[in-house]
Amino acid sequence: MGKTLFEKVWESHAVGTLANGQTQLLIDTHLVHEVTSPQAFGMLRDLGLKVAYPHRTFATVDHIVPTDSQVSPFADPLAEAMIQELNKNAKEFGVTYFSLASGKQGIVHVVGPEQGITQPGTTIACGDSHTATHGAFGAIAFGIGTTQVRDILATQTMALSKMKVRRINVEGKLRPGVYAKDVALHIIRLLGAGGGVGFAYEYGGNVFDEFTMEERMTVCNMAIEGGARCGYVNPDDTTFEYLKGRPYSPKGEEWDATVAKWRAVASDKDVVYDDVVNIRAEDVPPTVTWGVSPDQAIAVTETVPTPESAATEPGRVSIQEALDYMKLPAGQPIKGTKVDVAFIGSCTNGRLSDFREVAKFIKGKKVNPSVKAIAVPGSQIVDAMARQEGLDKIFSEAGFEWRGAGCSMCLAMNPDKLVGDQLCASSSNRNFKGRQGSTTGRTVLMSPVMVAAAALTGSIADAREVFSIAG
Repeated sequence: MGKTLFEKVWESHAVGTLANGQTQLLIDTHLVHEVTSPQAFGMLRDLGLKVAYPHRTFATVDHIVPTDSQVSPFADPLAEAMIQELNKNAKEFGVTYFSLASGKQGIVHVVGPEQGITQPGTTIACGDSHTATHGAFGAIAFGIGTTQVRDILATQTMALSKMKVRRINVEGKLRPGVYAKDVALHIIRLLGAGGGVGFAYEYGGNVFDEFTMEERMTVCNMAIEGGARCGYVNPDDTTFEYLKGRPYSPKGEEWDATVAKWRAVASDKDVVYDDVVNIRAEDVPPTVTWGVSPDQAIAVTETVPTPESAATEPGRVSIQEALDYMKLPAGQPIKGTKVDVAFIGSCTNGRLSDFREVAKFIKGKKVNPSVKAIAVPGSQIVDAMARQEGLDKIFSEAGFEWRGAGCSMCLAMNPDKLVGDQLCASSSNRNFKGRQGSTTGRTVLMSPVMVAAAALTGSIADAREVFSIAG
């Protein structure tokens, strides 16, 4: 019987089995940022330990860094202190650091791929839940907590229980106006926010075969929102073409030999999965969330559910709680709901292709005067490339604020926050209560093009109608 990529990578990285049954797993690449690493480095100092393999650790700043002005010292003393702490730790422990001064800073899940650090067949860990993003390259990538950050810094290993593998096939052709973000939200809606608990998700089918690397990253990024610890796509020519020539990718003769190894790590044709889910691409609509969990989602053409539509009492209570928080009337169309803020960015949708796609539709148009719209590139390199193409001007002329690189309004650990009960059309990954900086702020997740449609009309809208996307 064949093996999945997950099994191959797991077995080749297993150091041993612990007394509790968990595997001690070798971690090839450790990514750190300013928020979850200070305590971990502090624990190393307290124990008199060094970073075991500093060349395997890469650091950047993204979560708390401001996006309006990135000149130090920052207005927020906590942000200044945390970034200075990472500066110190990177220097003291000898880890590679993509600082604000480097021109390579950005969201850790954007920086890793664009530098060629993220590679097929590897294990990757980071103190951030959306580390699953790197699975787009055929890596097994986990989000971890601060204690595990310490463990990896000290030993380059972590303890983890092995998961089952669920294959999710998306076959057919996506309709015009439907994007990778819609695929991600649709899968989570179908399987539930807890549907992936105990699983690794392997995404496949001809839709993923034809996706760009950035589209694959968008879906893998949200595997955690469906309860899966990681999500991945088998590496192929699209993967190798993306990685070729990047700073940390193999060079010369080593490239060809490495690509052969990368091909071999893909799941075997005769593998038997623990579970298989098949989805028709034509059934995926432009999708938006209506509640306070990413699985509380509907097509933009649908109505907000009623509590009575749930089959169980806990389900009815959950719907009512979400409706009360979101201040949405049950049974009413989601389309037309007033929007106060529009945010395009995050590790889910802050890459160059996202801004290129939106720019095609907003050029020559204007953001509704009632909407505050911000566009935040995922890295300094994305920012530089966007500026070379004039994308920043298109966004600015349309009424978006073009910001510096960072996580920004995805989680609002920085000054980019909602105020009061403002409703934000967001291209990010979570719509939890208070996620965007206000305890009463409301988040509606959608694709970047759908965010643009909301920004221009002042309400949740069907981008296919706003931008005459036909097919």
